[in-house]
Amino acid sequence: MTIEIHRPELEALIRERMNSGGFQNAEDVILQAFRSAPAAEPPHRRTGQDLIDVCAKVRGLLTDEEVDTLFSRTHSFSRPVDFE
Repeated sequence: MTIEIHRPELEALIRERMNSGGFQNAEDVILQAFRSAPAAEPPHRRTGQDLIDVCAKVRGLLTDEEVDTLFSRTHSFSRPVDFE
């Protein structure tokens, strides 16, 4: 496998670590970096359970009538306008 490094600051960092005496070559530097880095977790798969859990926490805080009032489309916030 061939790995190309295009960022000069990364190459300088690898050389700095090799020159410190703790590493024999670039592979050792990269291997140590992978060993010390936490493993990436797989992305969270959205199933809708999060929404169900949130709704369960607030269930019972409002009556059905209060919920209907909050989300009804019958509210009118318009004002009468005279076209004279």
